[in-house]
Amino acid sequence: MSGRFITFEGPDGSGKSTHFTRAADWLRDRGIDVVCSHEPGGTALGRAMRQVFLESPWDAPDGSVEALLLFAARRQHLRELIEPALAEGRWVLCDRFTDSTLAYQGAGRGVPIERLRELDRWATGSRQPYLTLLFDLPPDKARRRGQSDRRRKSVEGVNRLDVEDLAFYERVREGFLSLARAEPDRFRVIDSSASVEETAAQVEAVLIELTAARV
Repeated sequence: MSGRFITFEGPDGSGKSTHFTRAADWLRDRGIDVVCSHEPGGTALGRAMRQVFLESPWDAPDGSVEALLLFAARRQHLRELIEPALAEGRWVLCDRFTDSTLAYQGAGRGVPIERLRELDRWATGSRQPYLTLLFDLPPDKARRRGQSDRRRKSVEGVNRLDVEDLAFYERVREGFLSLARAEPDRFRVIDSSASVEETAAQVEAVLIELTAARV
């Protein structure tokens, strides 16, 4: 059986990470060998980059610096974890990948998309996920969830992206939706403004479709 690279995307506060864990359990229950990872992170270098990226004590980096940090971590992530797992026929689920950079640093920060795509070609060879689940909800709700008491009490807490203004969240959302419109065969848009159970049902429908098509 060939490996599958599946990514989970969406704004902070979309519930993406919750359903990521549930999806991994669902696939494992059906005998699929799943490797879970996330960005920025996934490797020792990625974890160090994550701390710099989300919790930097100095002046916040601009979008171009953010993108360079992310692609450096992504290159190592691919070499060390993602590509070896796929070569072994395992399924890799990743919480964020290049689409997040295009949405956050591109649409959100204003870094030209072609510059980001050039970095992607250089760092990843334009590696594309087999399937991307995009968790979508209105920006005001995403922002409220990102700054909620539950988020503040979580292991990671609220980071500097969580406290961006509403206009930033709106740009990021449109960036994600623009990517989904451009590649409808790869993206499945999940309405995560619904309840957890309703959102989970949407995800399960996608997973049923995905596993039915595996070879």
